[in-house]
Amino acid sequence: MTLREEAGAIIEYAISKVQPRIAVERALENLGEVQGRLIVIAIGKAAWQMGKAAADLLGNKITQGIVITKYGNSRGPIPGLEIFEAGHPIPDKNSFDATRKAVRLTEGLTDKDLVLMLISGGGSALFEIPLCAEESLIDITRQLLCCGAEVGEINTVRKRLSAVKGGRFAKLCEPASVYSVIMSDLLGDPLDMIASGPTVPDKGTCDMAEEVVNKYNLFLPEDIQQLLKKETPKVCENERAVVTGSVRELCAAAAWKCEQLGYKTQILATENCCLAREAGTLLASIAREYQHSKNSMAFIIGGETAVMLTGNGIGGRNQELALAAARGISGLKNTAVFSVGSDGTDGPTDAAGGYADGDTYGRLRAEGYSVSSSLLQNDSYRTLKAVDGLIITGSTGTNVNDFACVLIKR
Repeated sequence: MTLREEAGAIIEYAISKVQPRIAVERALENLGEVQGRLIVIAIGKAAWQMGKAAADLLGNKITQGIVITKYGNSRGPIPGLEIFEAGHPIPDKNSFDATRKAVRLTEGLTDKDLVLMLISGGGSALFEIPLCAEESLIDITRQLLCCGAEVGEINTVRKRLSAVKGGRFAKLCEPASVYSVIMSDLLGDPLDMIASGPTVPDKGTCDMAEEVVNKYNLFLPEDIQQLLKKETPKVCENERAVVTGSVRELCAAAAWKCEQLGYKTQILATENCCLAREAGTLLASIAREYQHSKNSMAFIIGGETAVMLTGNGIGGRNQELALAAARGISGLKNTAVFSVGSDGTDGPTDAAGGYADGDTYGRLRAEGYSVSSSLLQNDSYRTLKAVDGLIITGSTGTNVNDFACVLIKR
């Protein structure tokens, strides 16, 4: 196989090993007996797959349920569950309307009832009822996404603007019990941050939210400033939660496939959180360091990089990582860097990520592209597309963060 074909095989295998069905089956072994009603609510990019698995396993035990997922991620009807698609990464009217329907399912529950909450990454935008004007929440979300803030910082702020985030949804379910099955897309699997922690106590504070606002010089109306001063629930006695899928499993699966392809493989980190272009530069440096190795080498990092918006181009963090690496590996033989989002989407594009090898930089220059300018304009999508550097997988049905890989073939 070519390097590009091997990259595709690694991606396909890794994503196949973090599919939601396996995760849900494992978690439902500990569901226990439900004496009353069973309400199923699935949120996030992997919500359809998680909801389908629960419906297949639980059948007519489910009283009612809702799936709220990203546009294009539904794969058809699921018996017993209503399906809604909504906005991501910016919430929209469909996000708000679907969440209100989910909340209505919790009305009148008793202590014999159970809410099975199936949570995956992307739930912060998809599962939302603002405590402020909808337009204000949308504007603040845009500000947070564009300023370079980390996911934890973003969620620390928006939990305080929501009627369902930061443990507040668990409170709405009382006195019913809540069992949350969580596929983690965040570093270290912080339960109160994944999908902004709708069913678990919030570990953040008002002071932490204020620090984020000051750090990034966010413009907030007076009513929003007042909401940030109201604390979120610190105790949720009716909930229990289990993490059943994460980026560590994604990286482990990628490493296994690399080994099978003949690469001596190292997982360098599973909690990478720097800027995308910095990660690309680092991986390119690693590629140069091991150019004279006698063995085929593979190096893997997992996590979620950030993009600092400095232009008006089109792209995503994985594409930007690959484009940043292209310059550093220019001219290196049998060397490639690729980065991909496990959900099959990267930023507001149809690409899952990006690929660059030792020829990419030269080909771009021959086509009249400047990598430095493209990075400054955040225009990685159009730039990589010009040299067939986009990785297209389509929606994968899962979401456990990203991984990037350096391949050095001997």
